[in-house]
Amino acid sequence: MATSPRTRPDALTVEVVELIGDVVARFYADYEEAAGEHALTGAQARLLSLLSLEPLPMRKLAQKLKCEPSNVTGIVDRLEARGLVERRADPGDRRVKVAAVTEEGRALARELREGLRFAREPLAGLSEAERTALRDLLRRMLTE
Repeated sequence: MATSPRTRPDALTVEVVELIGDVVARFYADYEEAAGEHALTGAQARLLSLLSLEPLPMRKLAQKLKCEPSNVTGIVDRLEARGLVERRADPGDRRVKVAAVTEEGRALARELREGLRFAREPLAGLSEAERTALRDLLRRMLTE
């Protein structure tokens, strides 16, 4: 049930929002720990994860990470120095540079995802039907 900006949410909605916040906090803490095990910061790990899906221009990376493009440049510089990321010309516009993950970076991004205990352990206790329902509800929340 949607609420207008002037009405207060009901107790159940408040509890759900708090639980979502707790889940997000635990996810980020686990992600930071997994990143640290590979001598990465959380921001570096998130950028590597994004690039493992597709090469992206720096401006788009900044939008997705919700930070300034100059911050993304520094993150990419450090990952590039480790051989995890490289800069390429955008095939659609050669004036634009995109950051792309290397094979080594892709393997590390996979290790990071597989190392997220919080994301894996509680979900393993749910049935496939429960995981499917949770996925569908989360997708619905993100599209509304």
